[in-house]
Parts: sequence; C-alpha cells; structure tokens
Amino acid sequence: MDLAKVFKQLKKTSEETGQASYLVGGYVRDLLLGKELRKDLDLVVEGSGLAFAKAFDKQLKEAGRLIEFPDFDTARYLLPFSETEQLELEFAGARSEAYRSTSRKPKVEPATLEKDLARRDFTINAMAVPVAVFAKAKSPSKATIVKNIVDPFGGQADLKEKIIRTPLDPNVTFSDDPLRMLRAVRFAAQLGFTIDKKTLEAIYTNRERIKIVSAERLQEELLKLLATKESSIGLILMFQTHLMDIILPEVSNLDGVEDVYGHQHKNNLVHSFKVVDNVGERTDKTWLRLAGLLHDIGKPGTKKFVPKIGWTFHGHEHLGKKMVYAIAKRFKFSKDLTEYLAKLVRWHLQPISLMDEGITDSAVRRLIVTMGDKINDLLILGRSDITTGNPFKKERRLKNYDKLEKRVAEVLERDKLRAFQSPVRGEEIMKVCGLKPGPTVGKIKEAIEEAILDGKIPNDYEPAFKYFQKIKDGYLKDAAEWEKVC
Repeated sequence: MDLAKVFKQLKKTSEETGQASYLVGGYVRDLLLGKELRKDLDLVVEGSGLAFAKAFDKQLKEAGRLIEFPDFDTARYLLPFSETEQLELEFAGARSEAYRSTSRKPKVEPATLEKDLARRDFTINAMAVPVAVFAKAKSPSKATIVKNIVDPFGGQADLKEKIIRTPLDPNVTFSDDPLRMLRAVRFAAQLGFTIDKKTLEAIYTNRERIKIVSAERLQEELLKLLATKESSIGLILMFQTHLMDIILPEVSNLDGVEDVYGHQHKNNLVHSFKVVDNVGERTDKTWLRLAGLLHDIGKPGTKKFVPKIGWTFHGHEHLGKKMVYAIAKRFKFSKDLTEYLAKLVRWHLQPISLMDEGITDSAVRRLIVTMGDKINDLLILGRSDITTGNPFKKERRLKNYDKLEKRVAEVLERDKLRAFQSPVRGEEIMKVCGLKPGPTVGKIKEAIEEAILDGKIPNDYEPAFKYFQKIKDGYLKDAAEWEKVC
C-alpha cells in the first residue's frame, strides 16, 4: 500500500470517528527541511489514540498488524509498504504528561493539541499538520504545509535559524525526561544545528538527572549519535555540558595535556573525537565508530613520563580491553558488540607494530587469524587513528597501510585463512593416536596450526597430516611420562 492510500484512509477514519488527526514530529520536520521522508509516521488524535487505531485497522480489513498499549492510550500499526519495507504508524491521543522526580514514566491525561505539542522535546518536533492536507495530495507543496501547519512554539523559525530549543522552560523539559538532553546533542550533530544558549545551560544544570535513564535507552541514543555524519559535534557537546562525565567518564578522562621539561603528549580526547570522524568518513559502521571512541581509554591509567624518552602509554590496549568489558556491562551491550569492541581496542596497535617490525607473511597470518572477520575493520580503525597534522608523516603512514592491506589480501587468497583451523581435526588425532579428549590432542592441533602460521607447511590437509605424523610421537611420549609422574 502506498502513502497516498494510507493518508486517504486516515482521513476517512477521522471523518467516521469524528476525531481530528495530525502528523507530528520528525515527519513534519524532515518535510520542511526537504529531507528524504521517513517510513514511520507519528500521529496525534484529538480523542482516543487507541480507539482511532482500532477503527483504522478495521477499515483496512486488518491488512497490517496492530500493537496496542492501552495503559498509554497509544498503538502501533505495522503495514506492508513494499517487498522489503513496512510502514510504521504510531497513534496517540493528544495528552499532557506529569513526571515524578525518580522516573521517566509519566502520568498521562487527555489534553488539547497545543498542550500535546508543548510536552514535546524541541520546537522543531512540536509542529503538526492535519492528515487531511496529505489526503488531498500525496506530496503537498511546502506552501500548502506552511498554510495549514499548527506551530505554537516557533518551530519553523527555529528550523530556518538552525536552532535546537525546547517549547517550554528547558529545565522543566529536561528534568521531566532527562534523555532529551542526549537527544539535543544528537540532533545538533544530525542536523548541523546549534543548541540555544538557555537550552545548553539547562543541559549542564540538569546533567545529573541522566542517571535515572535506563542503560538500554542510553545505549540506543549513543549509537544514534555515533551514526550521524559528524559525530564529534555531539560528542564535544556532551563533554562541554559534562554529560560525558556521567555517561562515559572513561572518555572524559582522556582530556588534558601534561608538560614535563618541555615534553608534551597530545590531548587524547581531541584525538579520539578526530578518530571517530575519520572512521565515519570511511564507513557507516556505528560499532566501528564506537571502537574509535574507546580505543585509547586505557591511556590515562598507563601514562608515564620516562626521562630521555618522554611520555609512554605502554599496555594501554590491554587495560583498554578490560575497561571495555566494564563499560559494556554498564550499558548492557550485547555479547557480540562487547566482544567486537574488546577485540578492536585490544589489537588496535598491532598493525603499527607489524609495520615497524617488518611485514612478514608469518606476522600477517597471525594478524588475520587473530582478527578473523574483523580484520578489515581493524585496518580502517588503524588508518583513522592517524591524526597527525604533518602531511608528509600522514602520507607515509597511509602508504604503509596500503602495503599492509595488499599483503593481507595476498596472504588471505594464497593461504586460505578466512576460517583458519588445523586441517587435521581433533577426531582424527584421537583416532590415529588412540587418545581420549584431553590436553595432548589440543597441543598437537596447536602445533600443526603454529607450523602453518610460521610458514613451515602449507595450509592443506596432506602436508598437515605428514607434519602430524612427524611430531605425534614426541607428544605421546610426553603425555606418557606425565601420567607416570602423576
């Protein structure tokens, strides 16, 4: 079903139920900005949102799927839109909200459309257009939209001036729903807007309120921020308002430069923000941008000044990995995301080390086996980690990555390492050697794998089996002697 039919049906439902309905929020905002329109529509109904959604579902003869939220008088309707997409409609009755100091869950009461718009986060999201306007034309002109828009808080003017501002007193807005503070910095990054001075000050004033927001919602908003084109805009605002101190203190602690006898280290916070943007220029992978933000978090805990050498951060990748697990637990990251971040933070220095020591086939094989399917992301992170302002040094380092990537591709193609493991499997080792499952089987298998990685034998069954025949007696002898001792 296309949008034109959806809008006509919504108008028909309004007429038959006697309930006026309006499109609000992001759809109206993006329409006025001339952006690509979303596949999710927020609708406000003057009356019961749930009753309106049920009537809409009935008139469509249940072509979609209705999900009811009776406690909030809201509903979600999922409608097939194309072979691969679906349209998501959110229905809500016009309402006011009253919050308790310890919760983001409001007490909801029916209200006028203007009061409903007043409870919204920002003026640019507090505009409404009657559904009937869209029913007349699938793509009404901007002039038609402006003529019919309900805009009590100056959202159109703020769009024009590129300003993020709350409809009401920002202290009330942010105290009621603290997640809106994080949404403010995210919208600033996403739209390239400036946060109004009073609104920005209110974020600083109310920053402690962010502690009542659930880990899942913080995670969702952080990942949305990192998905924006220039994430550093939002990250800098988080730091300036001290939201970062509460949400990600490990990142805030990167700030600062120390000077000892004229020896300075770079500001690792500024560096990390640049790395995030560099990753964003190379890929849309949000997880990789998060890895870029966290890659140096172990530096404050490992910083040391060594006379005649300068500042060192030895082992910061190991400490960083441990810190990632703590952050993941706090944010309730998935197991996959946690392991992804931990691996990239732990090994982010490896390409540089490999280049310094010489790019040998053996070292490349080990890097490939260690990183598995994350090898390409590691190389993107490595390139993005080059933030030097010296153009000659930057060019040289990037050329080294060109060489490394070429060697990785060659070794992958030649040595069949994409899903590396010993060609001689554990079951065969046990059968030939008459062994039961145990450490000796693992040691033999590991020895075969080490021989392949060192380039002693090809990664094929026949040479691997011959090598196994050659070494197995030594391992069996050691196992037998160990049993006598025990």
